Amino acid sequence: MEYTILRPSLEGSTAFITISRPQALNALNSRFFEEMDHYISGIVADDSIRALIITGEGKAFVAGADIAEMVNMSPDEARDFSKRGQAVFNRLGQLPFPVIAAINGFALGGGMELAMACDFRIASSNAKFGQPEVNLGLIPGYAGTQRLPRLTNLADALYLLTTAEVIDAPTALQMRLIQKVTAPENLLDEARRLAGLIAAKGPLAVKMVKEVTRKGFEMSYTEGERLECDHFGDPFGNEGAEGMRAFLEKRKPEW
Repeated sequence: MEYTILRPSLEGSTAFITISRPQALNALNSRFFEEMDHYISGIVADDSIRALIITGEGKAFVAGADIAEMVNMSPDEARDFSKRGQAVFNRLGQLPFPVIAAINGFALGGGMELAMACDFRIASSNAKFGQPEVNLGLIPGYAGTQRLPRLTNLADALYLLTTAEVIDAPTALQMRLIQKVTAPENLLDEARRLAGLIAAKGPLAVKMVKEVTRKGFEMSYTEGERLECDHFGDPFGNEGAEGMRAFLEKRKPEW
């Protein structure tokens, strides 16, 4: 597939996606979801990749969904557009390695929903966040109403969703919407540092931690506890054995 919106690249074991539609502030349209779905299909089974970093070109991470595409949609067409976006963002979150959003500017509407679908969010100090859909008489369509209260809390989520207030990076950090704020010029280096930190860990363990934690979050505590126990023994005899031997022998493990 020829990518016209995504600019994918690879640095060692870290994959990069730059969303490149700056003339529209990287607004999400049908073509974006086609390209992202295709890209995910190509890397999901790539054992050489240990992390994925997503950022935007220009002054926006993603400033929302493409209103020009949506304005003439029928209710059924809008539902299909929502389902497609949710499916792609769910696939992104289910990748077997961590996905890091490097938020370089506006992350509004669908852009904030994309960031929330990632595992971690690192923001430039000049980043802005918001769910402004109610300004247009709409609601979020890519699971923003579901992810936001799970990442923050019900009151803060409803506040952002109903007021459409745009918040800055320090406020987003206080709400636990993001994990770190950094200077604009350091954003990608900080994302690379995080990716490298994770890449040094046991790849099977990282994959299982992500899977068990994400699945367990949707279960009862007892069910999640059982899921963890079921997977605890998996690394023994292979990666876990190497990690424990390396610890006892005071050397770096060979993953």
